[in-house]
Amino acid sequence: MNLEELIKACKKNDRNAQKELYNRYKAVLYLVSLKYCRNNQDAEDNLHDAFISIFNTIKSYKNKGSFEGWLKRITINKAIDKYKKGKSTVSTEIKEALLEDTLIEDEKLNIPFETVLKSIQKLPDQYRLVFSLYQLDEYSHKEISKKLSISEGTSKSNLHRAKALLKKNILKAGFKP
Repeated sequence: MNLEELIKACKKNDRNAQKELYNRYKAVLYLVSLKYCRNNQDAEDNLHDAFISIFNTIKSYKNKGSFEGWLKRITINKAIDKYKKGKSTVSTEIKEALLEDTLIEDEKLNIPFETVLKSIQKLPDQYRLVFSLYQLDEYSHKEISKKLSISEGTSKSNLHRAKALLKKNILKAGFKP
């Protein structure tokens, strides 16, 4: 079944088509979820919730733009919604020593993907979301500020701090520039 036929069948709540859509995109959307969630279990939960939302809203997809991009946006938004719901009113304080920018020069490092992903997942929620939105999914600080209900300055600051923490964690893992 080609993509257009698959989407049409899903719009009619065809369970076989939904299963095929899930099997086609689960790996891609799981990877997206991993970038925004703290661990594998949270990523799996987010993937599940994203697919429920996808199947409930697929009728609103107008076959304009990238279907995969539409799926990814839903998946990212689900992760952000979960973050907002669980966000405490007291912000997490991180010692300034951890925020020092331990610069890694622009030399290319041979760092396994799994190491980078685990380092991203260890970031505090706000930093992880900003880093993933900006660095991995190319959102602007203006777009991030609207999605997360923060100022553009806070978005920029959180990105800087996320990068500093990632660099520090990668250096701790034994990868030297």
